[in-house]
Amino acid sequence: MTAKVPNRNDAWHLLTKYNKSQGLIKHALAVEAVMRYFARKRGEDEEKWGIIGLIHDLDYEQFPDQHCKKTAEILKENHWPEEYIRAAVSHGWGICTDVEPQTELEKVLYAIDELTGLVVTSALVRPSRSVMDMEAKSVKKKWKDKRFAAGVDRSIIEKGAQMLEVELTELIRDTIMGMREVADDIGLGLR
Repeated sequence: MTAKVPNRNDAWHLLTKYNKSQGLIKHALAVEAVMRYFARKRGEDEEKWGIIGLIHDLDYEQFPDQHCKKTAEILKENHWPEEYIRAAVSHGWGICTDVEPQTELEKVLYAIDELTGLVVTSALVRPSRSVMDMEAKSVKKKWKDKRFAAGVDRSIIEKGAQMLEVELTELIRDTIMGMREVADDIGLGLR
């Protein structure tokens, strides 16, 4: 069977079939929004970038020890295009896969996946508990404290920024801007 171009409903169906954790679903929504933001900014296919962002951690809840490998299997079983599969798997480069990000889409996904987690954690310690009034400098302040959001691998974010040839501050700012578009859905809107 030939691959069909998936739509957002296809991606949402797979995401919610394999993930019940609200934390993982909110992370997927955040990454989707940031990917869409970057696609618009770069004149790329917003739908494709967003869909790949939405399903990038498809396997993480049920198969954490086989992260990315199971995503590839699931997407192949569902006849997703190889380009989408490769992009999703590439975000685990150097961690759980040897698929190096090559395209702009892959590099952005690699750079912002960990960063969305740092932005969320930074927002949650603010009085507003929101990304709506947060600036990049707030995240940069937290960046220096390695105990803060210790699970976030800052070296991956730095490597991603280098691959994209953007300053870290710009990458953080654009990630925040993308996340603002779904702030209410991910629990980081103004109350």
